[in-house]
Amino acid sequence: MKFLKLIAILTWLFAAGLAAAQSPAPAADAKQLWQLLDYVSVDYGGAVAKGEVLSQSEYAEMRDFTENAGKQARALPPTAAQGQIIQAVDAVRAAVARKADITEVARLAKQANALIVTAYAIPLAPRSTPDITKGATIYAATCAACHGATGDGNGPLAAKLEPKPIAFKDAERAGARSVMALYQVISHGVEGTSMASYASLPEDDRWALAFFVGGLSHDAAMRKHGEQLWNGGKAKRLFPDLTAITTTTQAAAAETLGADDARDLTAYLRAYPGAVEQGKLSGLGLSRLRLKESLQALHAGDRANATRLGLSAYLDGFEPIEPMVSARNPTLMTAVEDAMLAYRSAVSQGDAPKAEAAAVRLEQLFTQVDNVVGDHKADPMTTFAGAATILLREGVEALLIVIGMIAFLKKARRPDALRYVHGGWISALAAGALTWGVATYLVDISGASRELTEGLGGIFAAVVLLSVGLWMHQKSAAGRWQAYLESKLTAILSRRSAWGLFGLAFVAVYREVFETVLFYSAIAADGNNGALAGGFVAAVVLLGVIAWVLLRTSARMPLAKFFSWTSVLIAVLAVVLVGKGTAALQEAGWLSVSPLLIPRIDWLGINPTIQTTLSQVVVALVALFGFSMNRASARKARP
Repeated sequence: MKFLKLIAILTWLFAAGLAAAQSPAPAADAKQLWQLLDYVSVDYGGAVAKGEVLSQSEYAEMRDFTENAGKQARALPPTAAQGQIIQAVDAVRAAVARKADITEVARLAKQANALIVTAYAIPLAPRSTPDITKGATIYAATCAACHGATGDGNGPLAAKLEPKPIAFKDAERAGARSVMALYQVISHGVEGTSMASYASLPEDDRWALAFFVGGLSHDAAMRKHGEQLWNGGKAKRLFPDLTAITTTTQAAAAETLGADDARDLTAYLRAYPGAVEQGKLSGLGLSRLRLKESLQALHAGDRANATRLGLSAYLDGFEPIEPMVSARNPTLMTAVEDAMLAYRSAVSQGDAPKAEAAAVRLEQLFTQVDNVVGDHKADPMTTFAGAATILLREGVEALLIVIGMIAFLKKARRPDALRYVHGGWISALAAGALTWGVATYLVDISGASRELTEGLGGIFAAVVLLSVGLWMHQKSAAGRWQAYLESKLTAILSRRSAWGLFGLAFVAVYREVFETVLFYSAIAADGNNGALAGGFVAAVVLLGVIAWVLLRTSARMPLAKFFSWTSVLIAVLAVVLVGKGTAALQEAGWLSVSPLLIPRIDWLGINPTIQTTLSQVVVALVALFGFSMNRASARKARP
């Protein structure tokens, strides 16, 4: 059976794709291009001033760098944003060619880099707070010989090097360079200089070294004053997280804070980056901040950054509390999701008035959410009903797929293959338990990871189910099921194909278990553990009853009728799952959003966007076309 081979192949592809989605590996070329443009934005001032060339050699280097940047931009792995990146890089090259002012070149280079970061998921910040003491130790062991013990550029080996090592104490250069830029240089080195790559160092060590080097131009007095500024709350909105510290240069901060305050605040935060984790915004507070920042970026013409911040408002702010909102007020949760989609759609179109209107609507909804997830807790009956409803809703979809596979194998007289199906769904439950432990005790599963898991899992299952449904319908329409099963199925259902059954059962169940775990984690915050356990047990009992009825019904149904009805049910499930998968990928920012004036029907996977509707229509049309071709072929084959 070819479809079982397809299942095995798609299972492997899904696993590989999911691993890539949850641990993105940005293209090395994109990182190098980012580094090249950042270098130009910092060093161009030493080549040109007021339209006059200060150093022919420096200017020639800037021309060469921007020419290479243009070539690298065109050689990047294809993405939807590549055209914009090429245009932005070409704008930098043109500005350098006409000897534009340093401020214009720096602005254009930063705009291009913002597009690169968004398109290729270049990490903007360390995964945990850097250890500055360790950074100092690494610097002394690997960098001081060239750059000097204090960063003055006069280490014991400096005299033998050409060009000379960078003086990190140079305040002007330090003010124009971000920690992220230092991290990229440490990771990749600088071609044509003695600065080698330190990619062999662990990632956390490279970040620690970058933070330490980024603070060598500062002194204790600056850090002390910076601490006073931070504690006074003057700049916490400018530096809400580690990403802001690593990407914001001292010069950029000076535009808002003034030169001295920007210098001192930068000195403090680079020395004590953990300060941003204390009292860090989360939930709706973070959503409101990101929406405000997103609107500001949109008005400034930076659509790429506006899109990123708008997505962060959902994934980093609202998404973590979504399960709690859904359990207490599903209608409100749906309204927030729709408003978020409308906002991101307006941003993607560059429609500022429409985006502002969507932001106002979101603020109104956030006020309602504040009341729902405030200090008051849900009553036990609400917790019980929420726990039971969530498990039933998620469980029925997986149950239909698994029961269909079990019934199919029983009808096919292949009890030996049942262990692969049982192994798949049991492994999925075990993986779900592990997910719960990880999400509860080790790490927070990010909104993006959750949506990508649901999205890729849904689309994978839809593709497999569609192929299975068409195959089953073809044999049903031919009217020769019994002979086919007896003569061919036993030989075709090999051990390799049976592992495909394991993969489909695992994916179908784990996708639902994953979402259930996250919802239950949120409900558990109310403290009604008895009611939560009661809802869980009630749902398990009901699912058991549903499974028993389905198995009994399928066992009594005539063979041809069973496969005919099952093929239709499988096709419907494929339509539902592809809609849900597409919607999840939209929420993760992988797909664009174009609103459509239709109702949202969650249990059918219907969402009010063109992309989700189109994906469902395509799958439905493929199924209808396949069914029609099967019937036509069956009619021709009859004597």
